[in-house]
Amino acid sequence: MLDEEGRFFHEGERVAHPKLEAAMHTWIAVHPDDGRFILDNGYDWTYFTVKGTPYFVRALRPDATRLLLVLSDGTEEPWAPEQSRSGPGGALVTLVKRHERGGPFEATFSRHAQASLMPVLEEEDGRAWVRVGGGRVLLPSG
Repeated sequence: MLDEEGRFFHEGERVAHPKLEAAMHTWIAVHPDDGRFILDNGYDWTYFTVKGTPYFVRALRPDATRLLLVLSDGTEEPWAPEQSRSGPGGALVTLVKRHERGGPFEATFSRHAQASLMPVLEEEDGRAWVRVGGGRVLLPSG
């Protein structure tokens, strides 16, 4: 089971080995027949439960024209703020892996990633904007 904070559990116990847990984040897939989440290491696979979102934004990395999301599986991709929403507990949730089989998927911002948005956030008339490149994008509310 993958919990709402991105931690894996097996038979009620937290997966304790950091490298195994990191590998498990890279094994997330969707079963082609029924659309359920699976862990697939290329040799074997199993169904698993996702309590929140299957991916997590661990950090942000700015480049000249955009913000890149550093995801829980170690990949990076450009952030599309307009495809984000406020999730449980006020956590920011965004769409990722739009072109992957089974995608797009949702990813929850970690506390660290969400806090690192502070330098690029602006508030105007009660609405939140993100400065990206030379412009800004309105964050959807709700």
